[in-house]
Amino acid sequence: MKSGVTETPAAPSDIAREHFAAEFTFETDCWDVHDALAKGADFVLLDVRSPTLFGKGHVPGAINLPHGKIIRSKLSAWPEETLFVTYCAGPHCNGAARGALRLADLGRPVKIMAGGLTGWIDEGFELATGEA
Repeated sequence: MKSGVTETPAAPSDIAREHFAAEFTFETDCWDVHDALAKGADFVLLDVRSPTLFGKGHVPGAINLPHGKIIRSKLSAWPEETLFVTYCAGPHCNGAARGALRLADLGRPVKIMAGGLTGWIDEGFELATGEA
């Protein structure tokens, strides 16, 4: 008897490889962001939640820019090729994807930090508090 796992067969290895390799072009994880921030990040980390939530706790080094306020003029301080990494509250929140879509619509390179703030905390990393 087949389970819900095996009822649909896995993709052939070449297709699976292409799929999983492509995921890294769309997202990064909390550990890699933490490591990069400690060494001097080569990207801009955007917390796309509200200023109130940002003030209660955010990734140190993040800039608060709520996803609904991502517009061309707010990005003018960074060169066009600057990579942005967005995050929100966590897997239960789609704010990071909303922010990433807005950045992509503006022609900016973007990735999402998988796990968001929940993932950051789960990794045992510290939060900063206070306003932007």
